[in-house]
Amino acid sequence: MTAVQTIRTEAHGLPPAKPIFSYRRHWAHRYGTAPFLPMTRAEMDALGWDECDIILVTGDAYVDHPSFGMAIVGRLLEAQGFRVGMLAQPDWQSPEPFTALGKPALFFGITGGNMDSMVNRYTADRRLRHNDAYTPGGEGGKRPDRSVIVYAQRCREAFKDAAIVVGGIEASLRRIAHYDYWSDKVRRSILVDSKADLLIYGNAERAVVEVAHRLARAKGDHAAAFVAMHDIRGVAMMTRAVPEGWTEFSADDVTDSDEGARMTRDGRTVIRLPSFEQVSSDAETYARASRVLHRESNPGNARPLVQKHGDRELWVTPPPIPLTTEEMDQVYELPYARGPHPAYGDAKIPAWEMIRFSVTIMRGCFGGCTFCSITEHEGRIIQNRSENSVLKEIEAIRDKTPGFTGIISDIGGPTANMYRMACKDPKIEASCRRLSCVYPGICPNLNTSHEALISLYQKARELPGIKKVHVASGVRYDLAVTSPAYVKELVTHHVGGYLKIAPEHVEEGPLSKMMKPGIGAYDRFKQLFDAAAQRAGKEYFLIPYFIAAHPGTTDQDMLQLAIWLKKNKYRADQVQTFLPSPMALATAMYHSGKNPLKAVRRGGSEEVETVRGMRQRRLHKAFLRYHDPENWPLLRETLKEMGRADLIGPGKHQLVPAHQPLGTGRTGGEGMRTGKKHGHQTFTTKGVPMVKRKPAAKGKADGRRGGKTSRG
Repeated sequence: MTAVQTIRTEAHGLPPAKPIFSYRRHWAHRYGTAPFLPMTRAEMDALGWDECDIILVTGDAYVDHPSFGMAIVGRLLEAQGFRVGMLAQPDWQSPEPFTALGKPALFFGITGGNMDSMVNRYTADRRLRHNDAYTPGGEGGKRPDRSVIVYAQRCREAFKDAAIVVGGIEASLRRIAHYDYWSDKVRRSILVDSKADLLIYGNAERAVVEVAHRLARAKGDHAAAFVAMHDIRGVAMMTRAVPEGWTEFSADDVTDSDEGARMTRDGRTVIRLPSFEQVSSDAETYARASRVLHRESNPGNARPLVQKHGDRELWVTPPPIPLTTEEMDQVYELPYARGPHPAYGDAKIPAWEMIRFSVTIMRGCFGGCTFCSITEHEGRIIQNRSENSVLKEIEAIRDKTPGFTGIISDIGGPTANMYRMACKDPKIEASCRRLSCVYPGICPNLNTSHEALISLYQKARELPGIKKVHVASGVRYDLAVTSPAYVKELVTHHVGGYLKIAPEHVEEGPLSKMMKPGIGAYDRFKQLFDAAAQRAGKEYFLIPYFIAAHPGTTDQDMLQLAIWLKKNKYRADQVQTFLPSPMALATAMYHSGKNPLKAVRRGGSEEVETVRGMRQRRLHKAFLRYHDPENWPLLRETLKEMGRADLIGPGKHQLVPAHQPLGTGRTGGEGMRTGKKHGHQTFTTKGVPMVKRKPAAKGKADGRRGGKTSRG
């Protein structure tokens, strides 16, 4: 019996999950499959539709491909028999564009897109971005700030009595009261501000299918149908009171000692989080609520949560049951057109160009990095496709995707090497409340075998017409070192000049707040990587990623990282400054100055040093780019203040020179360098290797890690 089957039988007060392709199809299935989900009334007419059952509204361009979340949702609902229309990047200045397809018979489904709209629009320094990878031509400004709220408001203006369901990463990470970095305050659940009827969080397939069928059965009485949806996993809704039959426990009573015992045995229990009013006025209370939320994230033992907003209750059901391999295969084998809607003509959509020759083989991540939203959104139980399904998709790319040259650009997922990894004991998995399976060390109950992945790689590269299969997703190196055979296979056949990994830092202080392994694991992986490259006769490079200004990071920590970079001859041209994304544990640290990885008690919480001022954030970034003359004035000044003037000078052991080149010196600037200089590996957007990060376009979580793709 698999872990998923076990969880299904232990419903914890909720009905068991129903296989997503077991529902009786809606009557409209007779219309068949649309070549593309219609974006105009003319397309609807050509299909013979008088109305849409469901209209999806998204902040992304419409690319009918399983790397794009709304394409998955749309095709899945179509497979259930519903007529699904698509409003992609509608003009939000008035409600008129939201009437283009008429009023949906069932509901509007709204998402900000594959990326959080605020992460998509602003940098970590809150500066406006001028490009958008999910828009034709890469043009910026085609979606509003807080897209979910704005789109929901326009839909309501267009059709006052229309049902509205919100979802996707933007809604998912804002399902409860949350700290908002861009306004520097705690905001209400996005349900309140959007005035939506329902929110679906996490991987949406199970919930959206159930919601659609219930609304179809309601025959127009949508209000009553929504009230009864408090038993669907993976949803949030506003209610007047806690549903009957549930026993409440306060978050203050949920201690580490009793969570796995009495309260879990009490089947119909709900955890009351501190109210919006409480968490918005007390940062330590916010940290405690964040800790409880994250400990209630395992589908096997999580309980519903309730949080008061004014005189109403926010009801959040436990996370969805992960899809089985059979269900994953069916989802990814739906009849996608596998390209952008013809309305875009020859316009290039950068996110599509990035992923058109790549294949997603799994979802989820059990790493639990505190700054990353993958686990929060997709869960820590890995959902896998079968080997046969992946190989069929590669053949489809080979045979049907224009411009294919025989090279698969990536075969992976949120991470490259968690495929088919799971807890050895389903009962342990269902009861576990650890936030990570690999921190502070790899759990002895975790099966870390890479054999299935090695087999998949080998069969993929042996397919006729396939010249090369790259692994571009970030490799989780602390797992990879458990399998030298995997590292050998990876380096010998699947590295294209460089390989991305993410140590993030070298000092224990920040690493412990990130829940990342020590730099020793990186050193062990580098030894295996270099040895394999040498045996293969290749000159390959590791691209290590680091984060500046993460909670728990001191100026001294960044100095030590800069010294490590110089010692190892690394020059990183593009670096990431920590961006506090909604709901992340690291964001709770940033906002509260407390550590939610440990018990949060009044007067007894562990303090966390945070980097909030713009000068200090620029300084931490400057340490990562110690080689850039634009940063030298700030670094010289800081080194003197720290009593480390000995690091100023021309010596190999020194960090910055004493003299400034003419025409340079804008503190905290970002010059670009290419190639190798003075024996340093300079990672740029031009030379090889390169570290320009691709957009999060694989149907995966967006808004994580400051809007960049996942890293191992």
